[in-house]
This record gives sequence, structure tokens and C-alpha cells, in this order.
Amino acid sequence: MSKKEVPIVIITGYLGSGKTTLMQNILKQEKRKIALIVNDMGSINIDASILNKTGNQVSQVEMVEMQNGCICCTLRDEFMTEIERLSADKTIEAIFVEASGISEPSSIAGAFFNYEEMTEDTRVYLKSVVSVVDVDRIYREFLHDLMTEDEIEDGDIINLIMEQIEFCNLMILNKTDLLTEEQLKEVEEGLRNIQQEAEMIPCVNGEVDLDVILDREDFDFEEVEAYSAVQKALNNCEHDDEKACVDEYGISSFVFEERKPFNRDAFNNFVENYPEVLVRSKGYIWFSDDWKHVQLFEQAGRNASITELSEWVSAWPEEELAPIVNDFPDLKDDWDETYGDRCNQVVFIGKGYEKAEIVKLLYECIE
Repeated sequence: MSKKEVPIVIITGYLGSGKTTLMQNILKQEKRKIALIVNDMGSINIDASILNKTGNQVSQVEMVEMQNGCICCTLRDEFMTEIERLSADKTIEAIFVEASGISEPSSIAGAFFNYEEMTEDTRVYLKSVVSVVDVDRIYREFLHDLMTEDEIEDGDIINLIMEQIEFCNLMILNKTDLLTEEQLKEVEEGLRNIQQEAEMIPCVNGEVDLDVILDREDFDFEEVEAYSAVQKALNNCEHDDEKACVDEYGISSFVFEERKPFNRDAFNNFVENYPEVLVRSKGYIWFSDDWKHVQLFEQAGRNASITELSEWVSAWPEEELAPIVNDFPDLKDDWDETYGDRCNQVVFIGKGYEKAEIVKLLYECIE
């Protein structure tokens, strides 16, 4: 057996998707001795309290509760410390990590791989990143836009769900009993539009065989990172192509780039009347009334959001900018005399659209 003997499985999925139910069923199977780390953002860890009531099977499981933070950021060091402590037990055959519903799996996996590179004698390795998907919610909110007013106001929810779906090598499609066969097929096709490689396992109440999760190829960070339709578009599309790139699933994508800013009102109107043929969009933009801030634009299905992020480097005061450019001269390689590093760069992904028509709509928003 190789030096790295203990597989780590990260379970992600949005709040209410069924992560804890999945873990309860895994614990009941008693096939292997596993350790379990439960991460919850609140001060009271409800998920761990539920798992403690599973029955005698839990007595065979080493369970660690991590509260008041997220293992992809504030609890990162504590997370890795617990991983090493658990892996020291030679009887443990695998460690499962139930991530917080608002965790970004790419950040967790990235932190794990950074740790692996810096720690030569670690016994652990990342086996899988599993995304538990509430297919009923995907059907209602991603495909058919039947959201409550509260959820409409928080457009980041569906984008987080999409991130969790995009960055995984196994999707567990939970709550399939709530959909008809036709509706489930529609959800599967919709998910394939944005994540074309990860295996899909339909289930009810999180009932999945433990061996299905553990007996598979090891996780490959770069490969999984390239799974998403957004990343594939960035990797494969020529930005000056007249036609969009088309893959084997009939999904086409292109990257829109333009230095000049968007008019905020015009772009908001474009978003309000978003072309239904576009299933996923993501990128950085800027507005003519704000030369300072980078804006993140994200769209998934019928949901879209614009979030103010950091500042453009060219917006920094000259006394701060000059030493940065001096230390990192490559910054000026793609520097515009008028706009500096400001640039709109968005990936658009869809089916059955004409790139020229979408580009025309976008240029109508440019000032």
C-alpha cells in the first residue's frame, strides 16, 4: 500500500440538499470504519446532533464537529489538523467531510492540495468531491424559476449551487421521488449543460452504496477544474473566432471581451430580458459610472447577479500603483492607455443561439 493510505471524501451541496441524510445512510452500512468531520457555520451544530442519534453505528465512527466558521477559509488550519489527527488511527479506512452548505468545494480542495504539497509525510489523499444535488430545487428554480420573493432577492444562492455542481467528480441526484421521469431527465440534461464529466447517481433520501463513492479513480484537481462549461470555454475558445465553440453535447460557448465599459442601466435591462437560450454565464465587467470596481457577473438558468468585487489596479493611487508596476512589470503587458487593466470578459454558454445576436445585444450596452 502506498504511503498515502487514507482517502478523503468531501461532501458538498447547498442547505437542505440532503448531505446529512446521505451521511446517516453511509454510517448505517457498517462496511468500513470511517471518520467524519462535520462543518457547520452556526454556533450550534445541528447536523452533528442529528448524526449522533443515528444509533449504535455511530459508536464506530470518529466524529469531529467544527463550528463558527467554514473549512475553506476561517477553519482551514483547524481542518487540516483534525484530518492528520484522525488519519493517525490505523483502523480508520476513510475520512468523510460534510462541508457547510455555503462552502465552495474548489476552495476546500485547493487548501487540501496545498497542504499535501507542503506535507511530505501525510497519510491522506483526496479521493472524491461529491456534490449532493436537490433535483426538485434545481427543477423549480434553475429550470423553471419558481422561487419565493426572499430567494429572488438573494440571487447568489443559485450561483453557489452551480459552483458546487461544477466542481465535483461525483453528483448525487437526491430527492428523485419528487419528480416525474420526464422532469428528472430534464434536470439531468440541464446539469449536463454546465457539468459534462462527473458521474450522476440518482437516489431517494440519500441512499447510496458506500462502495460506489469510494471505489473510483482518485480525484484530479486540474481535470475536475476543467469539467465546468465555463472553464472549458476559457480553455478551448479562440476569442476572435466568428463562431462559438461547440462540444459533443451540442453546448456552444464563447468569450466576450471588450475594453469599453457597459452602461449600467442598459446592462441591467439586458439582464432583465436575458436570452433564454443561455444557460450559464460568468465573468468580470465594469460600468461607465464606476471606474474603480471590478464587478462579477454570474448567470445560471433564469437567475443572474452582479456583485461588486475588488478594485481595478489602474484605479489605485499613483503612489501605490507605481511600486506595484515596478515589482510586477508583467501587469503592463495587457495594459490599455485609456482603460488600464479594465476589461469586460464574460463566458457565455448555451444551446441554439447565434453568437452574433448575443454580441449585438452586448454592444448595445457598451458606452
